[in-house]
Amino acid sequence: MVATPEIFDVLQTIPDPEMPISITDLGLIEGVEISDSAVHIKLLPTFIGCFALPAIAEEIKQKLGEISGVESVEVEFIYEPHWSTDRITNAGRASLAKHGIAVPESGSPCPSHHEIETVELTTPAIPCPWCNSHKTTLKSPFGPTRCKSIYFCNECRQPFERMKKV
Repeated sequence: MVATPEIFDVLQTIPDPEMPISITDLGLIEGVEISDSAVHIKLLPTFIGCFALPAIAEEIKQKLGEISGVESVEVEFIYEPHWSTDRITNAGRASLAKHGIAVPESGSPCPSHHEIETVELTTPAIPCPWCNSHKTTLKSPFGPTRCKSIYFCNECRQPFERMKKV
C-alpha cells in the first residue's frame, strides 16, 4: 500500500501551469485519502473557473498513476475552505518573489478601503460610447471577460466596457 508522504513527494513535483510554483507550495492540496490501491485528492482551486484546473487534475492522475500500487486516482475540486494567499508556503513565496510576483504577507489582514490611498486613472483617450465624452476613468482592467476592461464616464455617469486591443 502506498503511503501519504510518497503521494506528497509526487504532488510537490507538479507545477502550477500559470505560475512558477508547485501545487503543494501554492496550497492547493486540501486532503489526500488512500484506500487500498485508490488515491483520492481534494484540491482547492485558487478561484472558481480557473482554466488550469483540468490540466492540473490530469497531471495529478498521470503522475500518481505511475506509483507502484496505485490503480486509480480521483481528483475532487472542493471550495470550502476558501483558498487564500495564506496557504502559500515560504518556499512558494520565495519562488514567486524570484520571478517578480509579490504576495501579501501571511496572516496579514486585507487592508480596508479606508486604509489604502487610491488614485483614479483618467483616460481622456477613451471616449464614452454613450455620450462620446473624453472624461472617462478606468475602473478595472479586468472586465466580465478577459478581452474587456471596465470604464466610467464622469460626464453621463454611466459605466461601460471596452474591448482590449489584441
